Amino acid sequence: MRWDELASQDCSMARALAVVGDRWTLLILRDAFLQVRRFDDFQARLGIARRVLAERLAGLVSDGILEKSPYQERPTRYEYRLTEKGLALYPVILSLVHWGDAFYAGPDGPPVLHQHKACGHDFRAVLACSECGETVVARNVIAHGRAASRDRSHS
Repeated sequence: MRWDELASQDCSMARALAVVGDRWTLLILRDAFLQVRRFDDFQARLGIARRVLAERLAGLVSDGILEKSPYQERPTRYEYRLTEKGLALYPVILSLVHWGDAFYAGPDGPPVLHQHKACGHDFRAVLACSECGETVVARNVIAHGRAASRDRSHS
């Protein structure tokens, strides 16, 4: 299957990956959560080719994850801010960062820590059940629904 065919699958993960699954897109989102807003700042931080950055930013704007607004005239320059849809990706990005910290941090530990403003403590993302509050891990989840049933019947 080609990368551009992911969006047509009856799978929420495949559809999400069609939008944010590219490595540059994930790094752009990481930086957007770190308050990077301007094209030149994204480009300088990431070392990404300008054409590739322009394509990824345009895609994120088109998908409603970032919004583009002018901050300068003559020449017109834009900044990119996360929308509500984009902000909803924070748990995904944070979980990926913490996974990277657990398995790929160097000998000095994670390069960035995350502090909860309310209590002042550094924290790690934890996935919890919305109904009972118990921590959720792969071993205590059962997937069900039309796609999950179809996938099990093919294995």
